[in-house]
Amino acid sequence: MKQASTYQSIKLSNNQVSEIEDSLVIEAPLQININSESYTVVMRTPGDDKELIRGLLYAEDIYKKTSDLKIETIEENKDYSSILNVFIPKEKLGKGYLNKRTLLSVSSCGICGKKEIKDLKTEDKPLINKHKESLHIKDSMYLKMNNMQKLFSITGGSHACALFDRKQNLLTIKEDIGRHNAVDKCIGDLLNKNLLKSTNYMLVSGRVSYEIVSKAFLAKIPIIIAVSACSSLAVDFAKEFGICLIGFSRNNKMTIYSNPQYINYE
Repeated sequence: MKQASTYQSIKLSNNQVSEIEDSLVIEAPLQININSESYTVVMRTPGDDKELIRGLLYAEDIYKKTSDLKIETIEENKDYSSILNVFIPKEKLGKGYLNKRTLLSVSSCGICGKKEIKDLKTEDKPLINKHKESLHIKDSMYLKMNNMQKLFSITGGSHACALFDRKQNLLTIKEDIGRHNAVDKCIGDLLNKNLLKSTNYMLVSGRVSYEIVSKAFLAKIPIIIAVSACSSLAVDFAKEFGICLIGFSRNNKMTIYSNPQYINYE
């Protein structure tokens, strides 16, 4: 599946003007139908659409069963837009389906479809991580993630999410123009492989908002490590959810915002 396109551009650098061909990450709409009825439209980078859907439905509390989903392609267009339909028996639809999205979910927004603020809350118990992790664990994991960001190396315009187990073994890595899309793709991939319960670390290439923390919590991932900043709401909910949230993890530095007891930093 093509994920980048080449565009004719003019580059200005050090007072020099040149014509170049620049590779840009593709952003295109994916319409998700549930039982032949439109549910939402997600702006994403083409590829791993079925994993994206599986992860999204899991995070939205629409389908959290371990059995496979029947997903069929209704339409695929030359502009990379697609329509996919998911078959879920009505008795297996989670309560999240009642909060049916009525808005387009853009690549930079993961809670656009929430109807009310109370929909952000959860009744699940906080996570508990009894293990202390080394302060230097992130280095080897980030190296593995960076080496596999193929789309970013071409375009410089994609986000990445990578999931690791407690021994820092890479379980999956996905890229997308949307931060939360990359997370959904990773979670969906491990749901399909029945490996989600093995995940201990979530690494993300950009900033962390509430949405990323919420998805990690629903997937029972206790540690999030981000290369960039964390929002105030992300920190508030990470504390409430029992997640260790680490930001600005770069250049041999990091900031631990919540549940520092998970990390051995002495």
